[in-house]
Amino acid sequence: MSSTPKKGRWPLRLALAAAVVAAAVGVANYALRPVAFVSLATTGTAVRTVPGTVEVKAEYVIELKSEVGGRVSSSELDVGRRVHKDDVLVQIDTGDVDLDIERIRNEITAARRKVELGSTLRPEVLNSQDTLDNLARQAKAGVISAIDLEKARRLHQQIVQRMELDEVNLRLTLQTNENLLSTKLREKSKMTIIAPSDGIVTSVAARVGDLIGSNSPIATIISLSRIVEAKISEENFAAIKLAQKATVRFLTYGNEQYNAVISKILPSADAATQRYSVFLDIFLPEGRDLRPGLTGEVSIIIAERKNAVTIPRRALVGEYVYVADGGRLERRQIQKGYESLNQVEILTGVKAGEEVVVEQQDRFREGERVRTQILPTN
Repeated sequence: MSSTPKKGRWPLRLALAAAVVAAAVGVANYALRPVAFVSLATTGTAVRTVPGTVEVKAEYVIELKSEVGGRVSSSELDVGRRVHKDDVLVQIDTGDVDLDIERIRNEITAARRKVELGSTLRPEVLNSQDTLDNLARQAKAGVISAIDLEKARRLHQQIVQRMELDEVNLRLTLQTNENLLSTKLREKSKMTIIAPSDGIVTSVAARVGDLIGSNSPIATIISLSRIVEAKISEENFAAIKLAQKATVRFLTYGNEQYNAVISKILPSADAATQRYSVFLDIFLPEGRDLRPGLTGEVSIIIAERKNAVTIPRRALVGEYVYVADGGRLERRQIQKGYESLNQVEILTGVKAGEEVVVEQQDRFREGERVRTQILPTN
């Protein structure tokens, strides 16, 4: 009697064991499936964009030069140094110019004294005037003829003209020396080379002790302000307008995207590349800065469509995508709509909420069973 219940338990135990084994096999098979990294198709705003390349440049580059030659006596130039407008950067030796200035000043003092004293012919003019006055009285009394008086007047006039010419030359000498002094002082001022604006020194061509010629390069300074220049192809340029929004990605900063707007448009294309230049105002977060030489890509938004199904662009394999449906992959042909830097609108082929493979699509084949791991959309 007691053995019958024990025999009845064996089928139940066998069924439980079979279920455990089947579950273990199922878990093992699932664990052996390859992992497919997927993103969800979402509903949102699709944008049509124009692509381009971007480069960060200094707003201007100054090649610092000296207008006069000489030997560098002191310099505050150093690569990487930040300078401010009107900072003294280089001093050229002014020794010879100082000697010229001192000599000219002495000559000016002497010339001014000569002008104050007047011409050395002035006494002769005064004597001639006295003689002429005396002759005029004699002619009035009939002692001398009118002809003799006229000869005396012409002689006196000649002496006066010589005196006036002499005094003009004295004033001209003074003025010439004063002009020469101004020239020398201006030359000396040019030997003190100052920063024309705020900037960063990027190269130094002349050091203390170097003998430089006029118009010789001394250093290169780049401005602190930056411009972001985008290059747009000829076929896309017609759609570009001021104040259009854009997104920018710099290679240095990975996949981070920054908002921007178009601030300037150049109307002519580069003769060599036939690409047009537009300039962007870009909005960077705290801790990010624009360094000259940064490059990247830009997407300029020229149209938008709401309530659109979008997927990451990296999910595309030509005109197809892989969709994970119930753990099995389907290769679907799609019809694209608007495209942006990272997203693409799907008109047909994928619905919102479906999982699309976004990495290593070449590893998979249609109908393959996979485990899915969802990645962020962007």
